[in-house]
Amino acid sequence: MRDVDIALCLAVDASSSVDHDEFGLMMGGLAEAFRHPAVTEAAMAGPRGAAAVAVLLWSGPGAQEVVVPWTLLADAEGAVALAEAVDSAPRLVPAGATALGEGLAAALKLLAGFPADAAREVVDLSGDGAGNAGVASAPVRDAAVAAGVVINALAVVNEEPDLTAHYAAEVIGGPGAFVMECRDYTDFAEAIRRKLLREIRGALTA
Repeated sequence: MRDVDIALCLAVDASSSVDHDEFGLMMGGLAEAFRHPAVTEAAMAGPRGAAAVAVLLWSGPGAQEVVVPWTLLADAEGAVALAEAVDSAPRLVPAGATALGEGLAAALKLLAGFPADAAREVVDLSGDGAGNAGVASAPVRDAAVAAGVVINALAVVNEEPDLTAHYAAEVIGGPGAFVMECRDYTDFAEAIRRKLLREIRGALTA
């Protein structure tokens, strides 16, 4: 693994509120985003010419699994490999409660183990519910910010209309942190593409 402009951990909700079809739409949407030329171009546009991406699934307490290890996004071939890895990633965590804080903690641990230097470290959390088990998310968020990590979020508001406000108050943090919203999983692919562009570019340009 080489040094990169951004190490991006995608922390994806796989709790019981996300059914089989919704999980497929999320992972398929992520894969579609990495197949988009604009995302690859953005990853290559920084001084180091590369991004690194990993995917972590999380649900209840103690249920977090890395399903795509750190993968370099620096050219078209890397983008294809990353998209295929996301598309074929198994749902390794059991459906259960929404241990949002523990999902964030696992993402931070994954970033801490990134095997090269990253100019920016970012957690991209996607989910459709507020935390209802395990440790609270706000203290984990505060520890992340203190360590120089930025946390952004994508709220799928099909079941909890005020989830965006919850993520804004309890989840996101760090310089330029933001939360985006999509109405349902059918809108996920477009929303996550815009979110990835904004994160990788590091500016309000998506």
